Amino acid sequence: MGILLHPTSLPGRDDNGDMGHAAYRFIEFLAASGISVWQTLPLGPTHEDGSPYQCLSAHAGDPRLISLEWLVDRGWLKSVEIEKASIGLSFRHTCLQQAFTFFNQHAEPAQQQDFSEFCQRHAYWLDSYALYIAIRKSQNNRGWPDWPQALRDGEAQALEEARQRLQDDIEFVTFEQYIFSCQWTELKNYAHSHGVYLFGDMPIFVAHDSSDVWGNRHYFLLDDSGQPEVVAGVPPDYFSETGQRWGNPLYDWPCMAEDGFQWWIQRMQAQLELFDIVRIDHFRGFEACWEIPAEEETAINGRWVSAPGEALLQSLKQAFSGLPLVAEDLGLITAEVNALRQRFHLPGMRILQFAFGSGANNPYLPHNYERNTVVYTGTHDNDTTLGWYESLSNEARKDIDNYLGYAVDETMPWPLIRMALASVANMAVIPLQDVLELGCEGRMNVPGTTEGNWRWRFSEEALTAELSSRLRELIRCYGRYAVEK
Repeated sequence: MGILLHPTSLPGRDDNGDMGHAAYRFIEFLAASGISVWQTLPLGPTHEDGSPYQCLSAHAGDPRLISLEWLVDRGWLKSVEIEKASIGLSFRHTCLQQAFTFFNQHAEPAQQQDFSEFCQRHAYWLDSYALYIAIRKSQNNRGWPDWPQALRDGEAQALEEARQRLQDDIEFVTFEQYIFSCQWTELKNYAHSHGVYLFGDMPIFVAHDSSDVWGNRHYFLLDDSGQPEVVAGVPPDYFSETGQRWGNPLYDWPCMAEDGFQWWIQRMQAQLELFDIVRIDHFRGFEACWEIPAEEETAINGRWVSAPGEALLQSLKQAFSGLPLVAEDLGLITAEVNALRQRFHLPGMRILQFAFGSGANNPYLPHNYERNTVVYTGTHDNDTTLGWYESLSNEARKDIDNYLGYAVDETMPWPLIRMALASVANMAVIPLQDVLELGCEGRMNVPGTTEGNWRWRFSEEALTAELSSRLRELIRCYGRYAVEK
C-alpha cells in the first residue's frame, strides 16, 4: 500500500513543507502503519503558479524543498537565522546564500570534493540549468523567448559573456542543486531503512519556459524565434467542450530518434536516481498526442499525431536494467495505447471516483481490474473522496452504496479505501487527504485553474497512533504488507 503526498504538504513553519524533520517523521508513520510506498508529485522547480507539472527543469530539484533545519544541523547555518514564525521565499534564499558562503569558506576538503564530483556527474543538465536560471534572474524572471536575441538563441559569445558576468549566481544555483541532492539522498536512504520505497511522477511534456527547451531547441517543434509551432493538449470530451490546451511544445520525434533518444535516457536516469518507481503522466502521448496549432485558443482544432512509443520504450529498456514504470492511462485510451503499455508490462491506473454511474462494464470498477494495476481512490486532480461523495446526488450515492455493500458503522472515505485494498490490483495508493477524512478543503488542484492550487498542508497532530493502527489492521486484513521494487 502507498500514500500519495507531495512534500510541500508536510507540516512546518515555512510557507511549504520540505525535506526536514517532518519528512522523516512521515516516513516513520508510514513504516509504523505497514505502508511501503510514498508517492509524490514531480519535484522540479516551479513557475510562479507553483504547479509541479510545469517546471523550469525536468532534472533539477525545487529549492523550496531544501530544509533549513538540515543546514543548521550541519553547522552551515545558525539556528537563530530560522527562528521565525514563517519563512518566505526571500528569507529562504537569504539563508541559502549564507550557507553557501559558509560552505565556500569552511567546508572540509572531502565535502568540497563531493560537491565538485556532483557538478561533474550532473554536468549534462546542470551546466545549462544553472546558466538558464542565472540569466532568467538577470532578465527579471522573464521567460527565455523574451530575452535579448543573442541570449535567446544561445549564441556562443553571448553565453560566454553571461557566464563570466553571472558567475556568482551560477555557482549558487549549482550549490542549491547539490544541497537538494544531498538531502533527498539522505531521505531516500532513511525511507529504505524503514522499508519504504519512493514513487515519483514524470510529466510526459516539459514547460516551454524551461532550461530543457532553451538548451535543446532542436528536439522541439519551434519556429526561428523559439515559439511553438504546435502545442500539446487533449481534445474535447465529457469534461470539457473545448478540450484542454496545455501549451507545452511538442517533441520533434524524428530528431530525438536520430541519437537513440538520448534526451529521454538522460531524463529517465535522473528520475531513477530520485525514485524507486516512476509514473509517466499522460502515457498515451507515447502512442499519439493531440497536436494543436499554436495560434488556436482552444484544443478543438487539433489532430492526433503518432509518436514512436515502442522505439522509445525499447531504448529505455536497453539503457536500464529494469523499468519500474507506471503508465498513467486515464482519459481517452485506445486499443493501441493499451497494447503499447502491455507490450512493456507496465501497470496502468484505476481511479475509484471514476467507477460509478455508467454500468457494470465500467473499467474502473474493481471487478474489472487486472492484477498489473495501481488503484487509487482519487488523484491530486480530483476532489477528496469525501468531498466528491458529498457532492453527489442521493441516487448516485445509493448506486455506490449498493456496490460497496455499505457498512453502516464505517463512513466515507473508508469504504472506498477498503475497496481499493480489497481489489486484485498489485498496488493501492491512497491520497493522505482521504486517510485524514478531509472534505473539499483538502483538495490539492482543480484542473484548468491557476489560483489557489498546490497549497494544501496537514498538521503534525493529524498522524495519530490510532490512525496508524487502523491502517495497519486494514493492510493486515488484505495482505498488503509490502511492494517489490
